This record gives sequence, structure tokens and C-alpha cells, in this order.
Amino acid sequence: MKIICIGRNYAAHAAELGNEIPENPVIFIKPDTAVLKKGADFYIPEFSQDVHYELEVVLKISKGGKYIQPENAAQYYQEIALGIDFTARDLQSQLKAKGLPWELAKGFDGSAVITEFFPKEDFDVKDLHFSLHRNKEMVQNGHTKQMIFSPEDIIAFVSKYFTLRVGDLIFTGTPEGVGKVYENDVLEAYLEQQKVLDLRIQ
Repeated sequence: MKIICIGRNYAAHAAELGNEIPENPVIFIKPDTAVLKKGADFYIPEFSQDVHYELEVVLKISKGGKYIQPENAAQYYQEIALGIDFTARDLQSQLKAKGLPWELAKGFDGSAVITEFFPKEDFDVKDLHFSLHRNKEMVQNGHTKQMIFSPEDIIAFVSKYFTLRVGDLIFTGTPEGVGKVYENDVLEAYLEQQKVLDLRIQ
């Protein structure tokens, strides 16, 4: 299983981090060991003093393919979830300043939190509302219609470079409002009006 992540896919989020709007999807990879065990708390790693939450819609690939065309891409995923891409922002800034890859800041153990998956036909994926609350306060409020690159665009682009296999996951990018987590925080994620995640920070 590959975990493929898309960076800077919401213009407001790119702006809040001082990044330019990309011409093509920005891609990075998390290893499968990044997935946090279901029901487990998230522990802030000792190597970072500035871990940020980033709530995203996650696609689960249901059909393998290569060089998938955008008009056919919707056939390649049947389920969606929400996920949190935890990022060691201080470490990421250090790596970016040296022109180095981000994987240490993005792919560490437990950095990929994923809810249960839901049939995509239960939602309008092109106009999907999702939100994150930290200690009962809404901090991220996203709509997929604000994506720069749609799920179909992403699948088509990624499949030019990586063969997609059944079970691969794609994190589709985060809206604005990312921020630091602190010990004893509680994060709650909502897909439309349904709470799908309740996570404690340790």
C-alpha cells in the first residue's frame, strides 16, 4: 500500500504558508508505517516542537491502473475517508531551507490518521464539506469544490508516475486553518454533519 499525498491543493492554505499556487499537483509519499493504529492516541514525537494538523479527504484506490485519463479516473475509487496529515512543521522548514525532501517531517510513525471509509456514492465528492474541531472550536472548514486539482485530476496525474494498485490511499490536500497541536488536545473531524474522528493528543 502506498500513501500518496498532495500538497498545496487549496489556494488559501498555500497562501497561509507563503507558497505559490502550483501548476501541477505537489506530490509526497508517506510509508505504510505512518498509519496510526485505529483507536490509538497521537503522541507528539520528541524530535519536533511544532507538529501541525492538516485535515484532508482521502481516496482509496479500488482498481489498479497506469496512465489513467481524467475522464475515466472516477472509476478508480469507490470509497472516501477523512485523514489527518500530521506535519512536523519546524523540521519541514529546516529541510526546505536546505532544499531537502520533506519525508522526515511528513512520514514519521503515526503521522497519517485515517477514519473508516465510506461509499463515495453517499456524498457529492465535488461539493463535500468537511471540518476539524480542536477542543470543540472549529479550526478547519473545507469544501472539495475549492480544490485546485480535483480527485480525477490527481488520479490522472499521479498515475503517470506511479502505477496505482488496489488499496493505495491518496490524501488530497488540506484547506486553510492548519495549526499546532498540544498535549491533551482533542481533535474531532466531521464529514458533512457526521463526526468520524475523535482523537486525543498525548
